[in-house]
Amino acid sequence: MKVVYTVLVMLLVLFIITFSLDNTAPAQVKYYGWISVEWPIYMLLFVSCMLGILFAGCLGIVERFRQSRTIARLNKTIRDLRRDIRLYEETKTPAIAEEAEKEEKLL
Repeated sequence: MKVVYTVLVMLLVLFIITFSLDNTAPAQVKYYGWISVEWPIYMLLFVSCMLGILFAGCLGIVERFRQSRTIARLNKTIRDLRRDIRLYEETKTPAIAEEAEKEEKLL
């Protein structure tokens, strides 16, 4: 598996290098006349790609926190329900317990 991973990484690096060498033409980026930057095309693409990866990662972190809160809330509900079951079983009268056993035998 390490060999496959190494080969894939090497192919990706080779792609990035050849893409960078082939797209060195300058491109001017203007933002409402305030900012005017001239960068090579490959830099613009790499920067925008990295910003997209960072943005998606931040959204993933937010979703993970939301899920952990939901899991904690559901675990608390489970604990409360188990506690209620235990209390119910402790307070059952013998007659009710016998009826429940008879119903279980019939099923």
